[in-house]
Amino acid sequence: MTTPPLIVFTDLDGTLLDHETYDWSPAKPVLNDLAERGIPVILTSSKTAPEIAELRSAMALDAWPAICENGAGVMPAGAGALPDRAPYFQLREVLNQVPDALRQHYCGFGDMDASGVAEATGLPLESAEKAALRAFSEPGVWTGTDEDRGAFVAALAALGVTARDGGRFLTLGWGRMKSDAMAEVLAMYGQPPCIALGDAPNDIEMIQNATHGVIIPNPHRAPLSPLKGEAEGRVIREQLAGPEGWAHAVRDISRRYK
Repeated sequence: MTTPPLIVFTDLDGTLLDHETYDWSPAKPVLNDLAERGIPVILTSSKTAPEIAELRSAMALDAWPAICENGAGVMPAGAGALPDRAPYFQLREVLNQVPDALRQHYCGFGDMDASGVAEATGLPLESAEKAALRAFSEPGVWTGTDEDRGAFVAALAALGVTARDGGRFLTLGWGRMKSDAMAEVLAMYGQPPCIALGDAPNDIEMIQNATHGVIIPNPHRAPLSPLKGEAEGRVIREQLAGPEGWAHAVRDISRRYK
């Protein structure tokens, strides 16, 4: 596989996609320029593979892999290409090994039908069906006490499963983050320099580990705390939000690479 001059890793919601409208058209000229130069753009999101696949095709990025479920897995390149769901089914098996007294307080997406996922997420039914097609991780709702929750998380950890609090959901997985998946993709392409862009706490490790990290401002959340690399300028804060800021930052940085 030929090593490209640069790779772009990008979060979706609030970064490449407008926070409110999900529009990405302001970034289209830059995406077209990157395509002409053979620079991969790797969509890197908490979304599932079926959710990302639709966006990846719309953005004409099917030639490149994508990172799904907050870095839990990498989906292969190709229109409609989806990852093997075996890690998810293995995760569900481990979840069901937790003692019933604790397991009963956790309702994962795999315990719900599509309408239940729609109700839990606020998504339309069709979108909820795609969100439920997990391949690597399991979001769910905890309904027990804080004490039991600590015991639940400890029981999972003893079985090799991590639990990460995302606010609305307690998400179970195999301990990977976006930065882990980014490292996997960089190895696939021969370790070229890279840009990583994001707006949220789950993007921090990815941004800090990139050659060039870009924090996209999100007026709907508190600004990220100062990150490693900002003092020396390796990580920058874009002034424009959403796809406008994305386009400005990527255009500026990518000009340094031929």
